[in-house]
Amino acid sequence: MVSGPEVSAWRPPVAGVVEVFHAHFTEHAYPMHVHDAWTLLIVDDGAVRYDLDRHEHGTPHDTVSLLPPHVPHNGSPATPRGFRKRVLYLDMTQLDAGYIGAAVDRPDLVDPVLRSGVGRLHTALASRGDELEAESRLALISERLRGHLRPGTAARRREDDGRSVAYRLRELLDERLVQGVTLQEAAAAVHAHPAHLVRAFSGAFGITPHQYLTSRRVDRARGLLLEGQRPGEVAVATGFYDQSHLNRHFKRVVGIAPGRYARNGPASSGRKEGATVS
Repeated sequence: MVSGPEVSAWRPPVAGVVEVFHAHFTEHAYPMHVHDAWTLLIVDDGAVRYDLDRHEHGTPHDTVSLLPPHVPHNGSPATPRGFRKRVLYLDMTQLDAGYIGAAVDRPDLVDPVLRSGVGRLHTALASRGDELEAESRLALISERLRGHLRPGTAARRREDDGRSVAYRLRELLDERLVQGVTLQEAAAAVHAHPAHLVRAFSGAFGITPHQYLTSRRVDRARGLLLEGQRPGEVAVATGFYDQSHLNRHFKRVVGIAPGRYARNGPASSGRKEGATVS
C-alpha cells in the first residue's frame, strides 16, 4: 500500500528564510519549474533525481543540494520508497546572483559539516523563541555555501579585532537580555558581518551568542523561581517565548523542569528535622 504525501510548510520569523518545507513523497514528480529563491535541500530518506539546466543530478544521502533561483528544474523519486526531504528557501540576502552560475555547475555538495549544520538549522526553525540560534546557524551556513561556490576568492578577513567585536556583542546581549536582539541588529550595532560576529564570539568565549543569551536567561529564571514566582511568569520576565520554551531550555541546562526546581529545597530533601549527619 502506497502512503499518501506528507507536507509541512511555514514561514519562520527569521530574516533570509522565505519558507521551510518538509515533505515525504512516494510517487509525486515535480514538473519543470522555477523559484525566486535559493533552494537548499537535504534528503533524510530515499533519493531525488532532478534535471537542472538540462543536466541530470541526484541527491544521495549526506549530500546538500543548492538549486539557484530562476533556473528551471524538476524532481522525482529515485527509489521505490520515494523520498523524505527538508528544504529551506533562502532569499538573495544570503547568496546574491553572482553565485548562480557556480551553483548550476555544482549543485550537489558533499560536506558532512554543512549537512549537519543544515539539519540543526531546521531544528532551530521549528521552535519559536530560538530565532537567534537560527540566525546564527544560517549565517554560518551561508558563509560555508559561499566558500563552496567561490573557493579561494574571498579576501582574507582581519581577525585582530575579533575579541573587541566579541566583547561588544556580549555587552549588547547583557543589555537586551529580556527583549532579545536579532543577529542583523547585533551586526549593525557592532559593525561586523553576522558570520564574523558569531565566529568571533564563539572563539572568545567558547560559547555561541544564542547559547550565552539562553544560559543568562536560565540563570535569571532560577533566581525568580526561588523567589516564588510561577514558571509562566518567569518565562515572560526572562525573555522566553512562552513557558514551553522556558521548560525546554531550563531542563536542558539545569537537568530538571522549572516547576520542580523551586520545590527541591531542604524541606523536600527527605532529611528529618533534628537529624544528625555522621
